Amino acid sequence: MIKISQKLKTQLWWLVIGVDYNYSRIAVADHELTDDTLALWLEDKHDFKNSLDECLRLDLPVRHFAKIIKQEGFNSYEGTRVHHKKKYAYKARIEINEALAWYRNDATNTEQQWARDAMLKGVLTQLVETEASTVAW
Repeated sequence: MIKISQKLKTQLWWLVIGVDYNYSRIAVADHELTDDTLALWLEDKHDFKNSLDECLRLDLPVRHFAKIIKQEGFNSYEGTRVHHKKKYAYKARIEINEALAWYRNDATNTEQQWARDAMLKGVLTQLVETEASTVAW
């Protein structure tokens, strides 16, 4: 679970309300990946901003980004391996590279975009699920 401050939760909710709960309208305007943080600047696709200062900046720990890449299987593929002693073939997930190394070195621009979009989807899903569970029915 990603820890999000109450202020950021409120800002995310306003963004969600602003897109009429149509999450596909939320776009990653820009991104920055450091050793510690993945920063995503979010905006409404129907209301593009003139500068990043007008976008919502979402700072996420890099370990959560790596976890999403592994969960989604972006840094691996399904292939066939041969057991080294018994010489039988079996299907397995074959890792291309460690998650962040894959993102930086091996992924195409499209694959990087898929990974960032998966991270955004994960954050929005967590936001909706945690807030929905705290509402008193």
